Amino acid sequence: MPISRLGLVVHGGRPEAVSGARTVRQWCARRGIGCVDIDVWQGQGSRRSGRDEVRAAGTPDLIVTLGGDGTFLRGARIAAKKNIQVLGVDLGKVGFLTETPVTDVEQALEAVHAGRSECEERMTLTMRASKLLEVPADTEQILCYGRGPALPPPPAQPDLVEDDTWGVALDVTALNDVVVEKLARDHQVSVGVYIAGRLLASYSADGVIVATPTGSTAYSFAAGGPVLSPRMRAVIFTPVAPHMTFNRTVIAGADEPIALRVLPHSGRAAVSVDGQPRGILDPGDWIGVIAAPEPLRLVRLAPANFYGRLRERMRLTDAPATAADGESAPLFRPTSPIPEDLHHLYFPPPPPPPLP
Repeated sequence: MPISRLGLVVHGGRPEAVSGARTVRQWCARRGIGCVDIDVWQGQGSRRSGRDEVRAAGTPDLIVTLGGDGTFLRGARIAAKKNIQVLGVDLGKVGFLTETPVTDVEQALEAVHAGRSECEERMTLTMRASKLLEVPADTEQILCYGRGPALPPPPAQPDLVEDDTWGVALDVTALNDVVVEKLARDHQVSVGVYIAGRLLASYSADGVIVATPTGSTAYSFAAGGPVLSPRMRAVIFTPVAPHMTFNRTVIAGADEPIALRVLPHSGRAAVSVDGQPRGILDPGDWIGVIAAPEPLRLVRLAPANFYGRLRERMRLTDAPATAADGESAPLFRPTSPIPEDLHHLYFPPPPPPPLP
């Protein structure tokens, strides 16, 4: 994929990210490639929407993020608006989304520019709601404590004809999750949960999470949810500290919408998207979380090794009573033809030779 214009999202508080960004700018300058800093901040005390950021950046061919998973999610929110590929640069912390080491960023850009990279698609979520969301001024300071100002309220999808009976289609993209949670520390939120138009249960809980397979290793995992392969298409519902016997995760099909209604006796609830506060729900309000029609497109320079990353990032250790298995993986011989009875399965291709 020849690059003519590159967008850069940088965690300015991390010296290694700032240094890596300098390397990217120098690489672009040597090749006459336009490089623009994409910053969700617009002056002091306000922020821009994803569409505004893409417009301000001039719709780049590639977005490069330097930071942790939070920085990557910023870039993903922007890239998803225009189907732009994202390259996440890893700074060596606990993260699942960034994979290219910062020391290899120049080689990675060369590979992308020369067409030697692959594109991995990840499912995303979008939303409908009973009304346009907003964060009232009296609650923004509490919701955004330590995180800076909130993102602008999500507008309605600009290209859809509205039908009030189906709610308002919001211009929202979530790569990890959408969360409805309590506002007051001493109160729980009461939510009716509907899957594919049918009531599952009403929960009194600290919150409820609707996540993608990518988000299964984020908040949903911390709340006791399962880990799903990011290759899957599914929607994960996980309650957070529910006051009921049934506290299990439910995994719905990607074509099954999940609706969350704040019950009449509940207090107000906060809605966050990928960890960013996006609105307040009053009793009677609802949101619907659905699989977005378009995936996020991630740049990969080698076959994805999700399970190796899971083992590394979660510090999985073998039982003391066992010995480490030093043999090659059973049921996998990358250098031999796949037997006929295994043709229907996914096996990663052999890794490419190291970058020059």
